Amino acid sequence: MEWLKRGVTQAGGKLPLFDTHGQRVGESTVRSCIERGWAEPWFSNPIKPDWLVCKITEAGRKSVS
Repeated sequence: MEWLKRGVTQAGGKLPLFDTHGQRVGESTVRSCIERGWAEPWFSNPIKPDWLVCKITEAGRKSVS
């Protein structure tokens, strides 16, 4: 849930690729949030096409508020 909370204050709801310790957010976390409707893919990362760049959804905002 910390990952989702960080998207609330970002422009456009962008979710970070890295946690507060500088570690990449786990793909299982990202995919789980997408499956629950809390996050959605935003755009493709041309440098790292296997990384999901996501933004928080309205349902995600409600889940962390």
